[in-house]
Amino acid sequence: MRLRALLDTDALGLLLLGGEDELDRSVRGVMTTDLRDPSRYLSGGELVLTGLAWRRDGADSEPFVRLLVQAGVAALAAGTAELGGVPEDLVAACAKHRLPLLAVDESVAFATVTEHVVRQVSGERAGDLAAVVDRHRRMMTSGPAGGGPDVVLDLLGTDLDLRAWVLSPTGRLIAGSKEAGPGLPAGTCARLAAEHLAATRTGRRSPHRVQLDGTTYSLFPIRSSGRAPGAARDVRETVLSDWLLAVEADAGDWDGQRMDLLQGVTQLIAVERDRREAARTVRRRLAQEVLELVQTGAAPAEIAARLRVAAPVLLPGLGAAPHWQVVVARVEWDGEEIEGGPVAQSLLEEVLVDPLATGPEPADRIAVAHTGDEAVALVPLPAVPAVAADREDAETGLLADALLQVVREPLSAGLDGDGRLTLGVSAAVHSAEGLRGALEEARHARRVAAARPGRVCAAGHQELASHVLLLPFVPDDVRRAFTARLLDPLTDYDRRHRAELIPTLEAFLDCDGSWTRCATRLHLHVNTLRYRVGRIEQLTGRDLSRLEDKLDFFLALRMS
Repeated sequence: MRLRALLDTDALGLLLLGGEDELDRSVRGVMTTDLRDPSRYLSGGELVLTGLAWRRDGADSEPFVRLLVQAGVAALAAGTAELGGVPEDLVAACAKHRLPLLAVDESVAFATVTEHVVRQVSGERAGDLAAVVDRHRRMMTSGPAGGGPDVVLDLLGTDLDLRAWVLSPTGRLIAGSKEAGPGLPAGTCARLAAEHLAATRTGRRSPHRVQLDGTTYSLFPIRSSGRAPGAARDVRETVLSDWLLAVEADAGDWDGQRMDLLQGVTQLIAVERDRREAARTVRRRLAQEVLELVQTGAAPAEIAARLRVAAPVLLPGLGAAPHWQVVVARVEWDGEEIEGGPVAQSLLEEVLVDPLATGPEPADRIAVAHTGDEAVALVPLPAVPAVAADREDAETGLLADALLQVVREPLSAGLDGDGRLTLGVSAAVHSAEGLRGALEEARHARRVAAARPGRVCAAGHQELASHVLLLPFVPDDVRRAFTARLLDPLTDYDRRHRAELIPTLEAFLDCDGSWTRCATRLHLHVNTLRYRVGRIEQLTGRDLSRLEDKLDFFLALRMS
């Protein structure tokens, strides 16, 4: 606001004492101080309010005014309650340094002036930002994107002093304003995403306000620009695919104008999200074509030709032919007929992106198709150098556990007790001939994951090399009875005596029945270990020196 407009406000009762030629200065803020040197707290453009408590005699006025001018303040307003008027030495100092000087009547509280300035400045900023956002919206909807979400978030930072970030439903950082500084820590992003998904699932009205580590955030959903709130038949169809806007502020303190402005910002970001969603169409179509060829038993040469088309799209600039990995995902809801394929497809496209990667571009290297309730991802991997491939410990491609390590918390909140996400990951293959086997391998691994407890589970090809592969096909009642028969006596004994028989059994089997290695791992004397194993055998009627009994215990522990 202009200094002239402040003087024209009768309710404030301000009296101009000097600086008639400087009334077109802009006031960008307000500060009340009685410090002798307040310059460290000034950023420029402020109206400084003072009760003159810093002034001990006339010699103090000139250095005080000089410091204000050096800090770039807009004007000085002095209260008259302390001295009964504004000292002439202060008037002279302000005239010398061309600093506008106002007198605040003792009947007017500084809080009244402060509130008026803040309200006016915030309103003007919001109006300016709304106009910029509107221009940006028209530009984005009529042509190529003008810088994406980062540009919009920068406007929030520079014009409204709001730090804001755009996050994926798994908590991956997609965009952030320059004013926000370094990106949010991955743990904070995951917790914010989890809070947002949990609030959305329970039907709470947005924005959702949460407090993490003493900081308040307001979370706004970023829905498809073509979908009105509540347009989906069920919130579960979209909750795991929508972005969110996290603002470091308490939206409960905002007026309607600012709230409307932020809602407009989410709609603007939604336009960009939809644009990028449309760009995935080519990759999805490539994956769908390859999947259909593999499932119908097409000739390897035909599949290889399709892969040669896909490789440059997914790995631009890659000279060598890539390896391929298949990931299968399924999203299921308890007792509900909700189409899971599209949900799993969107979710898999996000899960497969490195959680530490920022921006949407890393997702451009993933092609995901869906068939029925299942989503299938075709993930290209750069060819493995021969030296690395020859190493026995070489581990190439995606690892099942690593995929879910960061995203498990937010996704569990989004599934909210009645949904499940299960993933299966194949080994890397280097030819079209291997894709059919990789697809079946990933599907088998997903069934292994589905047999485990928990809302978000994954299994990899490494786990299919053992009898554990058979576990998903054992009926639930048979597995429960088998596990109870072997482990319940030990669990009950541990509960009564704190004997730690279950941990001892797990360690003993993991050490292949070696008394010395197991005792060392558990920090026990060998005789103590022998006593515990003897107690296990006594309670269960089994003999841990027999391979059959060891195998039964191993299976029971894996199914428990």
